[in-house]
Amino acid sequence: MLTTLKSKSLLWPAIMTLVGVAILIGLGTWQMQRLAWKQGLLADISQRAHGGPIALARAEESERAAEDIEYLRVKGKGQFLHDKERHLFAFDSKHGAGYHVITPLKRADGSIVFVNRGYVPPELKDPAKREAGQITGTVEIVGLARRPEEPGMFTPENNVAGNLWYWRDLGAMAASVFGQETRPLVPFFIDAEVEPRVPGGWPTGGVTRLDLPNRHLEYAITWYGLAAALIAVFAAYAVSRWRRPDA
Repeated sequence: MLTTLKSKSLLWPAIMTLVGVAILIGLGTWQMQRLAWKQGLLADISQRAHGGPIALARAEESERAAEDIEYLRVKGKGQFLHDKERHLFAFDSKHGAGYHVITPLKRADGSIVFVNRGYVPPELKDPAKREAGQITGTVEIVGLARRPEEPGMFTPENNVAGNLWYWRDLGAMAASVFGQETRPLVPFFIDAEVEPRVPGGWPTGGVTRLDLPNRHLEYAITWYGLAAALIAVFAAYAVSRWRRPDA
């Protein structure tokens, strides 16, 4: 067989084809493994996000025990410190660019949890233009626990002085609000649910994205398809070489 391949000048093309096919099949199989992982992750997120809410104190205990609390549905009570709200640049599929209003919630024990109350358009960034939504007194918040973020390679720097944030830096937000004052701080955010809607409708909660990108099957089919195409190309080349009488 090797002698025949050499005589037809097909040995090295065959070797390179085998290497290429092996790599492409390996990439396709890796994407299938990623698909299984992503489907499991999405199922876990859905279960957490739609389960019964647990007490915020219990979620804190889980966080301290290094358990995964991301997307866990939690509930807690406190009073909003509306004069200290932070504005996180965000995009809404219906209204376009705007802001998420992140407001400290002071609990009965004096500790603080930062609550993402939801989206407002640019014209309602000023709290004075949405006074109806600035709820006073003790409120109960139900929402999803979200850990602080890390900036991506192309994420702009947060404008702390201008209260314009591009990523959720919990430590910096707390420092910008309370300065050197020491306050017990819940080590994660709460993304408030859309219901109950606040008076006036703004901010609008329920902004957590649960539909994570999942194109692994598409990628796997692409890699497997390229492997099949490479085999077909080699086969066509080999047949053409085989039929040449001078080869």
